[in-house]
Amino acid sequence: MAAPQTPTSLAATYRMLDGRDIPAFGLGVWAMSDKQTRAAVTWALEAGYRHIDTAEWYENEGAVGDGLRAFLSSPAGAGMTRDDIFITSKLMHNRSYDDTLADLRASLARAGLDYFDMYLLHAPTGGSMMQAKRDGLARSIGVSNFSPKHLQEIVARGDEMPAVNQIDLHPFMRHQEYVASCREHGILLEAWAPLARGLRFEHPVIETVAEKYGKTPAQVHLRWGLQHGYIVIPKSASRNRIIENADVFDFALSAADMEQLDALDEGLTTDWDITKLD
Repeated sequence: MAAPQTPTSLAATYRMLDGRDIPAFGLGVWAMSDKQTRAAVTWALEAGYRHIDTAEWYENEGAVGDGLRAFLSSPAGAGMTRDDIFITSKLMHNRSYDDTLADLRASLARAGLDYFDMYLLHAPTGGSMMQAKRDGLARSIGVSNFSPKHLQEIVARGDEMPAVNQIDLHPFMRHQEYVASCREHGILLEAWAPLARGLRFEHPVIETVAEKYGKTPAQVHLRWGLQHGYIVIPKSASRNRIIENADVFDFALSAADMEQLDALDEGLTTDWDITKLD
């Protein structure tokens, strides 16, 4: 599978293995309080975002649901319904088959939702979640932090392949082996820290490229991810930055600049070292 075509607007989607579409750009809400989350979700949806990424581990699924409902009941959300917004959550601990479904139902109850558009295994610890999809609790199933070895185990079991693998991807951590393995199986890549937590915003190459295009370092990171065909879900609790982050569809990084950014790969781990999860 080749990389998806670079999206041209905030409304752009990628087609997943299961035939459903996922917005290429979204909002991440990791490490946000409930108050921050409710505001950020509402601001993002008002700005045109249609993809929100949360997790049981983040302890703010309820606030995501609150922000969604606040938007849908506002003038900005007039004419829109729950089905117009793509919501992802993730399972924290996959202890057993029955416990997994119980945790999913608990997450839905906290969020006040009937279903998640995408439900991910947060780490490679456990088995299939296909029953959740058959029951309509999750419309698509994916994984997070899965290595090529873990994907091969899914193949060996004969399970349905996940639609998405969410991993650490940014110019300073390219995980080329992981990307190649996912593309071999037709799995979309999603970057859970596309801004590298801001750790390299002052890198001279990033600053030079940003100045060349009249963009911010964050926008350079995000555009790099989109041009590689990744789903990007930058986190922000600032209304201005939420709007600014999405302003990445009016320019394109040249092939030479993409090569220059690719060469920055230093194996920078921003949170989990996913190579240690094997």
